[in-house]
Amino acid sequence: MKQFAELIRTIDGTNKTNLKVAALTEYFKTANDEDKLWTIAILSHRRPKRPVNTTLMREWATQISGVPMWLFEESYHIVGDLAETIALILPTANESSDKSLSQIISEIIALRSKGDLEKKEYLQKNWLQLNYYERFVFNKILTGGFRIGVSQKLMTRALANATGIDKDVLAHKLMGNWTGENTSFQELVYEDNEVARRGKPYPFYLAYAIEGEISDLNNINQWSAEHKWDGIRSQTIIRSNEIFVWSRGEELVTDKYPEFQKFLDVIPNGTVIDGEILPFKDGEIMNFNDLQTRIGRKTVGKKLLQDVPVVIVAYDLLEWQGKDLREQPFEKRRAVLDQLVLNLHKKEEALPQKEKTPLLLSETMTFNSWEEMAAERALAREKRSEGLMIKRKDSPYLVGRKKGDWWKWKTDPFSVDAVLTYAMRGHGRRANLFTDYTFGLWQDGELVTFAKAYSGLTDAEFRKIDAWIKKNTLERFGPVRSVTPHHVFEIAFEGIAPSKRHKSGIATRFPRIVRWRTDKPMEEANTLDDLKALIP
Repeated sequence: MKQFAELIRTIDGTNKTNLKVAALTEYFKTANDEDKLWTIAILSHRRPKRPVNTTLMREWATQISGVPMWLFEESYHIVGDLAETIALILPTANESSDKSLSQIISEIIALRSKGDLEKKEYLQKNWLQLNYYERFVFNKILTGGFRIGVSQKLMTRALANATGIDKDVLAHKLMGNWTGENTSFQELVYEDNEVARRGKPYPFYLAYAIEGEISDLNNINQWSAEHKWDGIRSQTIIRSNEIFVWSRGEELVTDKYPEFQKFLDVIPNGTVIDGEILPFKDGEIMNFNDLQTRIGRKTVGKKLLQDVPVVIVAYDLLEWQGKDLREQPFEKRRAVLDQLVLNLHKKEEALPQKEKTPLLLSETMTFNSWEEMAAERALAREKRSEGLMIKRKDSPYLVGRKKGDWWKWKTDPFSVDAVLTYAMRGHGRRANLFTDYTFGLWQDGELVTFAKAYSGLTDAEFRKIDAWIKKNTLERFGPVRSVTPHHVFEIAFEGIAPSKRHKSGIATRFPRIVRWRTDKPMEEANTLDDLKALIP
């Protein structure tokens, strides 16, 4: 535990990528295999299930520290991190634990079957036996909030340095639904387990946004374009007469989309399709808002299946007849994919729509000029896409986000001018500032809440607004404050749709602050009707 805590202290104390990689590399060279496995699991968001709820952790921490609950909550709002707050208020301990990381985690896993009294005794005993930073890391493992500036890509790079295994090979090995409880470091990193590989996706290839002018990509004949569909990026895997559907976030979502079981009847084993899960009804793509009604469901009822049917719109073919195609040029991969889907559609031509396999092609397009491509991009919203994906025809399917071969050229966002109405403290380095804002639009002389946003301003602007909020607070609701309506901000968002779940009746997608409109009085901010007029 001491070694892992020192690793986290080093990583958390620097913003230099090379120093983080060096610290991780040294750790992977020297730690025991069990600790290395759990380090990989924790940093790839595969921590053990939380055995103690945070309400009880708060209660037990205040009991042992003597800090009243109201003071703990006020401290938490300032610190912005529960694990750190608990570590700070507890009595100072100069001891250091001899337990390894894997031993600590085994004990945490065993807590699941214990009663509250045993859990309390275990936590309080360990809190008093750990020094501050070990206690902080211990709490982080318990609460699951390991956001320390280490991406899986960075961790994989360090592991590659330590093991001598190619980082792209490792990236693939670390995909899938493994946990620290169902595998070992040797099996995960060094062995090629056929059973585990059967349902394992490939690492996703991601695009960067266009920088500068589109014409900077030079010869348009080298590029293929297709619409960037707004759904759930996925990989559909068919191997050994089984289907596995993975989201980009490495969540196995097969059971949430029973429609795709039909693929087993018509798509051969040894096939992996990269595509987008989209709501699709009566021959038309529906809104992302419709898809959201299915995303959070553990079970999908008959009515929801009828109301919001889904399809996979295929982008790419990563595996065919059991062969990895990723090194082949995009054009060749698409030729095989196109033939697969077109043959399927031909066989099912006479079937009613509801009986057809829910698999469509994302049409590839070529243009004679960048102006022609720009004209197609302008049609994105009416086609319910986010813009265009631009792919070099000879590009391989790479790992992670890489510049050069794949670019996304999204449509210009929607925007409105809205009034700041509520504010909440931020997190991390902004925990002492009010940086999370709620905005309203005018309706019948009143401001109606329509969106929250927390990015888009400079640090200096955040400090100015924070000082103003503290002087102009109307009411307090825990960490939230209502403020005197005054300041106007331009708010941009990617999509818009009617919603029964929102007070405004409108749902916006990815709202963010564009600029602080110091030039505009609040009376000139947009109305709710202005917002509704933007709905396609």
